[in-house]
Amino acid sequence: MKIKVKLKPYEDVLKLKKPPHKKPLKPNLILAFVIRVLAIFDLLKVKFTYKKTGMDKLDKKEPALILMNHSSFIDLKIASALLFPRRYNIVMTSDGFVGKNLLMRLIGCIPTQKFVSDSVLVRDILYCVKKKKTSILLYPEASYSLDGTATTLPSSLGKLVKNLGIPVVIIKTYGAFAFDPLYNNLQTRRVKISATMEYILSKEDTKALSVNEINSIINEQFSFDNFLWQQQNKVKISEPFRADFLNRVLYKCPSCLAEGKTEGKGIHLTCNNCGKVYELDEYGFMKAQNLKTEFTHIPDWFKWQRECVKKEIESGEYELKTEVDILMLKNTKCIYNIGSGTLTHNKDGFVLKGKNNSLSYTQSAEATYSLNADYYWYEIGDIICIGDSNALYYCLPKTQGDIVAKARLATEEIYKLKKSKALTV
Repeated sequence: MKIKVKLKPYEDVLKLKKPPHKKPLKPNLILAFVIRVLAIFDLLKVKFTYKKTGMDKLDKKEPALILMNHSSFIDLKIASALLFPRRYNIVMTSDGFVGKNLLMRLIGCIPTQKFVSDSVLVRDILYCVKKKKTSILLYPEASYSLDGTATTLPSSLGKLVKNLGIPVVIIKTYGAFAFDPLYNNLQTRRVKISATMEYILSKEDTKALSVNEINSIINEQFSFDNFLWQQQNKVKISEPFRADFLNRVLYKCPSCLAEGKTEGKGIHLTCNNCGKVYELDEYGFMKAQNLKTEFTHIPDWFKWQRECVKKEIESGEYELKTEVDILMLKNTKCIYNIGSGTLTHNKDGFVLKGKNNSLSYTQSAEATYSLNADYYWYEIGDIICIGDSNALYYCLPKTQGDIVAKARLATEEIYKLKKSKALTV
């Protein structure tokens, strides 16, 4: 999937008016039917199966909050198969509306900005539930998993559930990450996909339970490890490109500790600094060739990288500074290429400077608990996205080596340290 990009000076983009807010539409049933039919073909290819638990407790026309883990582009097709003909609005990132605003609205999509405080979104969701009597499909992780494990959920989720006062349903997919992991440049594999759909909270539960109790229940449901699932179920992935671009996830060599020197190609991950070669085998295990294997499990490797980043932050050593190309989202007509600049990230947050200082944007470390970090974004490149309700800035690093995953890890760890008062300003 691609997106329309237009070259335009930053000063001219600033003059563009922000589109007025529009209330969400009730999903068009004809379009929902078309999507359901189109989804059949892709789901047949992956031999999709599903199991529903407790769904008899939910009336066919009763609104519900449907929470789904986010693994790959096939998620929306899975949702269509499980939910049709139920009418549901979908919370979707605002860049998904670019070039197709009317279509997205007719489908019932509600725009939002990832990891940006959005009180308007809450009002839109309440409007859909209370006035339109529709369900809400929400991906609470707000982004795809980088290493195949669950990403951090917002603490505000429990409060939203309390305010809505409607049943909560969980959809979990199995095999969707293995089929199309984010790091692999949209190269899909031959993997069977299944899903479970479970009624976990009644509207009486949402009223009786505290926000913390609701968050605890949801977090437990969103605890998963896709590589472990592959290994335990002996799911064989024999594609010769399965390690392509794995360096996006495993950017630090555990042998020589060099960063940004790993290269994923074919079935191997090679450190171009020390020469060590690892193989990603057909069942998702990492194996070093004729040498010690520090981590056989990719999420363990990724967790180690997180701990390394945390130590850098605590010691005051962490700082990211890179030249970037900057794309800007101001409206849904297109994405604007506003030129190049410099992005800096440290314990105080992000600073984005445009060429000749035409742009100067600062985002504090306390502004968000995570980061919109994406690979091969709309087939353009890897991005770090920051911004606020006025505009979003998609930064494409020019620096050699992978820094996108590290930037997300650092953002999350700085936020946690700030909140625990363990990191001084």
